[in-house]
Amino acid sequence: MTKRISSRIEKIEISGIRRAFEAASGSKVINLGLGEPDFDTPDHIKAAAVQALNSGFTGYTYNKGIPELREAISEKFHSVNGLDVCPDEVIVTSGASEALHIAILSVVEHGDEVLIPNPGFVSYPPLVRLADAIPVGIPLNDDYTISIDELNERITSRTKALILNSPANPTGAVETRSSIKAITELASDHNMVIISDEVYEYLVYDGAEHISPARFYDDVITVNAVSKTYAMTGFRLGYVTAGEEYVESMLKVHQYIQACASSISQRAALAAITGPQDCVTEMRTAFKERRDYLVSELHRLGFQFPVPKGAFYIFPGVDDEFEFVEQLRQRGVIVTPGSAFGTCGRDHVRISYAANINMLRQAMAVIRDLVSL
Repeated sequence: MTKRISSRIEKIEISGIRRAFEAASGSKVINLGLGEPDFDTPDHIKAAAVQALNSGFTGYTYNKGIPELREAISEKFHSVNGLDVCPDEVIVTSGASEALHIAILSVVEHGDEVLIPNPGFVSYPPLVRLADAIPVGIPLNDDYTISIDELNERITSRTKALILNSPANPTGAVETRSSIKAITELASDHNMVIISDEVYEYLVYDGAEHISPARFYDDVITVNAVSKTYAMTGFRLGYVTAGEEYVESMLKVHQYIQACASSISQRAALAAITGPQDCVTEMRTAFKERRDYLVSELHRLGFQFPVPKGAFYIFPGVDDEFEFVEQLRQRGVIVTPGSAFGTCGRDHVRISYAANINMLRQAMAVIRDLVSL
C-alpha cells in the first residue's frame, strides 16, 4: 500500500512532556512533569470571560485580535519591556505555541538552519522541522545560559534564526543583560532573526531581570502569552510582535490556520493585562518559596544543579534518567526525562514546582526513600 503519511510528520515524536502528563493518571499521582501553575485563574479574569459569554461576544474577531487587547499589549510592551510597539504590530494567537509556529514558518526556507538551546523546550525542534528547516542545538554553559562561543561556532551560511528562551524551560536559567546584548550583536553580524520566547518573563528571582532582546536589535520576533503569568493555560491565548514585514508574513499564516484567537479568551486576557497585578506577585512569591524548598532538599540529598533564577523548573542530573523516572512513576511521582529536551539533557530530569507545596513535600518524601535504597 502506498504510504500516505507525510515524511515531515514521521520525523516528529510525541512530546515527552505530554507523555509524562498522560502517565499521570489517578488521584494519588503527584504530577511534577507538567509546566502548569496549580493556581486558579484570578476571579476578575474569570468574570471577564463570563461577561463575554453572557453578552454574546462569541463570534469571530479581527484576525490580529480585538483592538483594545492589542492596545493593552502594546502598552504592556512599552511599560514592562521598554519596547516601542504599536497595536498594528501585534497578533493575538491561540497560545504561545501558535505564535512560535507562525514565527518560524514566516522566516525560514527549506534547508535553513535554526539555532536552539540544548537542552531547550521540547516544541522547538519539531516546529523547526515542520517548517522544513533544520534545528541545530547549542550546548549551554554550566549555569545553563547560552554560551556565546558555542553559539558562534554553530553559525553557518545556512543559519537563518535563533530561538532564545529566557527565563528558560527546562532549566530555569535567566540570561543577563550583557549576555542578551552579546547575542543580539552576534545575530546582527550574521543577519540572523531572533525568535524570543518570553512566556516566563515575570517569574524571575534573586534579583535576576528579564531583558527582551528587541531592546537592542530590530530583527526580533517576540513571543509571549498570558498562560503562565496569570494561570490561564486553558485559555490558549498568546501574542507575538515584530516589525511590520514580519507581522504581515505571520498574519498570512495565522489567518489560514487559525483565523483568530478565541473571542472569550481575548476578553479574559484584556482583563488580565489591564487589571490588578497583585495575583502575579502572589504567584511569583509562592513559586520562589517552592523553589527554595526543593533546592534545599535536593541539594541535601546530593543532587547537583545550578539554582534556577526563573520559570518554575529544576533540572538536576541523575545517574540514569529513565530508571529514575520509572522508579518514581512506580511510586506515584511523575517527572520528565531530560533527554526530552535535547541530547544535552540526557541523564537529567525536569522537576516542575508549579505544583503546590504539599505535593512537593510528598514528592520529596518519595525521592528521599528512593535515593536511600
